[in-house]
Amino acid sequence: MSTPPPDQQPPDRGPGERPERNLDDVLWSRVQRRQDKIRAEIQRNRAGGHRIPTWVLATLLGLILLGWLYLFVTR
Repeated sequence: MSTPPPDQQPPDRGPGERPERNLDDVLWSRVQRRQDKIRAEIQRNRAGGHRIPTWVLATLLGLILLGWLYLFVTR
């Protein structure tokens, strides 16, 4: 088997040098970081520590929507 021409050979790397990253490596690491962020957010949400209970927020939203509906109907 013949060796590729010098301009197509990968550069010599010393010990401890990291190889170049290709597009697949970059995209995969981006996916991994995104998944890690999502997992961390889910863990934070499951841990609780919410300042206002969800039912209070839902009730407030319902009241606001009813208020808007009342304004549209009576005008």
